[in-house]
Amino acid sequence: MQEDPRHRNERCDTASVGAYLFDYADRLRAALLTVDPAFLERARVLVEEAASTGRRIYSVGNGGSAAIADHLCCDFTKGTHAPGHPVVDSMSLVSNVALYSAIANDFGFEKVFSTQVGLLGRPGDVLVAISSSGNSPNILAAVDAAHAAGMATIGMSGFRGGALRDRAQVPLYVDANNYGVVEDAHQALMHVLAQFIAARRDG
Repeated sequence: MQEDPRHRNERCDTASVGAYLFDYADRLRAALLTVDPAFLERARVLVEEAASTGRRIYSVGNGGSAAIADHLCCDFTKGTHAPGHPVVDSMSLVSNVALYSAIANDFGFEKVFSTQVGLLGRPGDVLVAISSSGNSPNILAAVDAAHAAGMATIGMSGFRGGALRDRAQVPLYVDANNYGVVEDAHQALMHVLAQFIAARRDG
């Protein structure tokens, strides 16, 4: 059995839960400020171009990142909707449990996302791949499958960025060494993109 990844966490101040909170908040802010705004702008462009051309955004992740992948679709599609603007069509490849588990059972867990990308992805679609370590094999396989299908890729990673930081066309890398901080930062980036697009649409 592999070591629980939480043991890779850089711990905050444990003098008290309040001290932990303030230290955690400082680390989260610092982590967000390490994101390259130019890459964030490229991610925004990809999302808006996909919407304007009738393409779809797909999202993938494991564990907490899977929850972010689902949440992303809610905010990208519903959260940006405005009359007179094209819908941001998004789909989490985590959500269809029957399909997800069938692929895992028949072909292996490493292929749960890449198989779906191969079946559904079309040129001009966008894959948002979320992995705190940046090294999850099934996430990297999905990115490779997306590139083979002519899709664009956005990669959200943390810690040292892993292979995802180099392999994704638009790396939204967060420099932090705590899973909670990395995941919270990824969710914040998702909110920033969705709220910024919505604000532009609302005028």
